[in-house]
Amino acid sequence: MSDTVNRSGLTVDARLADLVETQVLTPLGRDVSAFWDGFAALLADYAPRNRALLAKRDELQAQIDAWHTQRRGKPIDQSEYQAFLREIGYLVPEPADFTIGTENVDSEIATMAGPQLVVPILNARFLLNAANARWGSLYDAFYGTDAVDAPPAKPGGYDKDRGDAVIARARTFLDETVPLASGSWSDLSGKDAVKLKDESQYIGETEKGLLFKNNGLHIEVVFDPESPIGRDDKAGIADVICEAALTTICDCEDSVAAVDAEDKHLAYTNWLGLIRGDLEESFEKGGKTLTRKLAGNKTYTDGEGQSHSLPGRSLLFVRNVGHLMTNPAILLEDRSEIPEGIMDAVFTSAIGALDVEGHAKYGNSGHGSIYIVKPKMHGPEECAFTNDLFDAVEDLLGLPRNTIKVGVMDEERRTSANLGACIEAVKDRVVFINTGFLDRTGDEIHTSMQAGPMVRKGEMKSSAWLQAYEKRNVAIGLKHGLAGRAQIGKGMWAAPDLMGQMMIEKIGHLKAGANTAWVPSPTAATLHALHYHECDVFHEQKGLGEIPPLDDLLTIPLAQGTNWSEDELREELDNNAQGLLGYVVRWIDQGVGCSKVPDINDVGLMEDRATLRISSQHMANWLLHGVVTEDQVMDSLRRMAAKVDAQNAGDPFYEPLVGNEDHPAFQAAKDLVFKGVEQPSGYTEPLLHHWRQVKKAG
Repeated sequence: MSDTVNRSGLTVDARLADLVETQVLTPLGRDVSAFWDGFAALLADYAPRNRALLAKRDELQAQIDAWHTQRRGKPIDQSEYQAFLREIGYLVPEPADFTIGTENVDSEIATMAGPQLVVPILNARFLLNAANARWGSLYDAFYGTDAVDAPPAKPGGYDKDRGDAVIARARTFLDETVPLASGSWSDLSGKDAVKLKDESQYIGETEKGLLFKNNGLHIEVVFDPESPIGRDDKAGIADVICEAALTTICDCEDSVAAVDAEDKHLAYTNWLGLIRGDLEESFEKGGKTLTRKLAGNKTYTDGEGQSHSLPGRSLLFVRNVGHLMTNPAILLEDRSEIPEGIMDAVFTSAIGALDVEGHAKYGNSGHGSIYIVKPKMHGPEECAFTNDLFDAVEDLLGLPRNTIKVGVMDEERRTSANLGACIEAVKDRVVFINTGFLDRTGDEIHTSMQAGPMVRKGEMKSSAWLQAYEKRNVAIGLKHGLAGRAQIGKGMWAAPDLMGQMMIEKIGHLKAGANTAWVPSPTAATLHALHYHECDVFHEQKGLGEIPPLDDLLTIPLAQGTNWSEDELREELDNNAQGLLGYVVRWIDQGVGCSKVPDINDVGLMEDRATLRISSQHMANWLLHGVVTEDQVMDSLRRMAAKVDAQNAGDPFYEPLVGNEDHPAFQAAKDLVFKGVEQPSGYTEPLLHHWRQVKKAG
C-alpha cells in the first residue's frame, strides 16, 4: 500500500483521504473528524453484515450442489425442486401487492424513454463523450455507420453520393416523426416554410434551428445556409440533431479494472469532475491537441418569445461494485480490506452530495437525488442490506432519507426468482431494474453447475428460462408501479460496427416494454433514439402484464445428451477460449476493463467482465461433467492464444500470449476455467484482481 494515514482507526490511502477531505467534505461544510468517526462506526456495523450475506450465498450454493449431485442423471421435477428451494430459503414468499413509492425522480428516468450508455469511470475522455451524448448529429451517425443502405463513403474527403443518401434518410425520418402540414421535408424551400401537421410538436427556435418534440424526445433541425452542408441544401438544412442518451451509467464495476487505491482514486476523481462540472481531457488527434469538456445547455425561445433551456448532458448514474469484493485502499481496524461496495456507497454519495447541495457547475439531478446502480445482488435479503446501507450513508452525510436512489440489476438467479420481493426491499428508492444476458447466464450455469452439462452457449438465447426471465422482469416491474416512476431496462447491443443490424433488431426491446436499453457508443445512442420516435414505449407497456410462471424461469438449460461431434466440441471451446483470452489480456496487461474486442469471426464486440463469466463457467461446466478434457481445453487455449495475438498485432502495448504461458494474463485465463467451479457464484473478479495485482507489481 502507498502512503497511508490513520482516520478513526481506519488505515486510509493518503490520496483518498485528501480527496474526500479537501475536495468533498470541506466544500460541503462537513466536519472531517465527525465524518471519519461516523464512517468507522458504519463499517463496524455493515462489514460483518456484508460478510454474513456472502457466507449465506456459499451455504445456499453448497445445498444446491448437494441436491443436484444426489439426483444427477434424473429428470428434475419442478414441484420437488421448488419445494427444496423454498425449504432452504432460496425462494421466498411473494410479497403482498404493493406499489413503489419513489419520489423526486428526474423526468429522464421517470417519464421519458430513450437510450442509455454505460461507460468506464476510469476513462475521462469516454466519460465526457457519454455525458455529452444527450444530443447527437443524425447526419454524422448515418454518414459514419452502416445504418444507411448506401455504399460506404469513398476515402479522400466528403463523399457527396454518401451525403445525399444520408440527407434523404434524415428527411424520411422527419416526414415520419414531425410531418409537415403538406408535402415532404425533402421539398422544403427554407426555414420559414415549416408548417407542421401537428403544431403542438413545435417547441421553439434555437440559435440556428427549429426545435420539435415527439414521444417526449426533442429534435433540432439546424438551418445554416452558410455551412458546407447547408450551402448545397435547398432548405439550407445543415443537420438534424436528436436528443439521444437520456441517461448514462458511470461504471465502477464490470467495465473497469480497479484493483487498488490508485485505481479507486482515479475513479472517484473522475466522478467528482463530472459532478462538479469541471472534468476535462486533452488528447492528440490529427496532429492537434484537442480538449474535451462537458457541454453546456441547449437554449431556445418559445412561440411566446420566452427563453428556456434544455439539459446539454446525459443524466448520470454511478454504478457501484457489488457485495463480493474488498479493496486495499482502506484497511479496517483488524487490518482486513474494506468491502468495496461499502466504500463506493460512501465515496460516490459524498461526491453526489455536491450536486444535491448546489456545488455543481451544471447540476445533474434537478430533484436533489443521487442515482446509484447496484449490481450482482442475490435476492431480497441483499437488496434490504443495500437499502439499510444507503440509509446509513444518508445519515452519515446528513442527507434527507431516500436522497440516494437505487437501480437494481436483475442479473442473478436468486434475484430473478424473487424479483417482486427484491423490489419491495427498496420500494421507496428504486428507480431502475434491468436484465443482462451475460451475467445472468453465468449465474444460471454456476447455480446448477452440478446438475449436468449445459446446452451450448448459442442455444441459451432460445432457452425457456431466458425467455421467461426477460418477460418476467418487465411484467413484475409494471405490476409494482415502475411505469412513470422508474426505468425498466434491457441489455447491451454489443456490436458497435453493426448499426444497420441494431436498427432492425433493437426496437424489440421497446416492444417488450423497456423504456431504456444499453448501447455501446454515443453514435449508437443517436441511432437508437430513432426507435423511441417510432415506438411509444409507455403505450406498449399498457398491453403487457402477464407474468410467466416460475416453472419456466427455473427450467435448467441442461443438454439432452452430450453426443456432440469432435468438431462441435472444438468449435464451442474455441469460441469460449478466444473470447476469454481476447478480453483477459487487456484487463490484466493494460488495465482496460471495457473495449471493442474482436470475436472468433473478427467481429468487434464491446465486451466487459460479464463475457468472462459466461465463457469461463461454460467451459468449467463441460470440464466438470467430462464433456471435454483438460487436454482439449489447453489445446483450445493455446490455439486461440495465437489467434488473439494475430488480432492484436497492431497494438504497440500488446504483450503476446504465445510462448508466454507463465505470463499473468494466460495464467488468469487458465484459472478462470480450471478453478471456475470453486469461484464464488462463478464470478471472475477474485482471480482477475489477483493476477492484475501480480502484473502491476511487476
